[in-house]
Amino acid sequence: MPATEAEKQKSHFVKNSVLYKEFLAEREEILKHKWIESEKAGKDIGFEKALLDWIVKHRSNWRAKRLKEARPEKVAS
Repeated sequence: MPATEAEKQKSHFVKNSVLYKEFLAEREEILKHKWIESEKAGKDIGFEKALLDWIVKHRSNWRAKRLKEARPEKVAS
């Protein structure tokens, strides 16, 4: 079933939203963490375990860094 023009615009809007881009960036970090921790364990630890571990150990620092990078630098006067 082909998408209508309105559906295409809505999809385009969602994919370009800041929230969606942040979701994708966070998901990528979780998948990296899953890979690293799975290598250490010698087996696949699974997404849920990686997600919880990443949230507890890394999320707050990752978000703080992202916020700092997103802010425009203040120009000294």
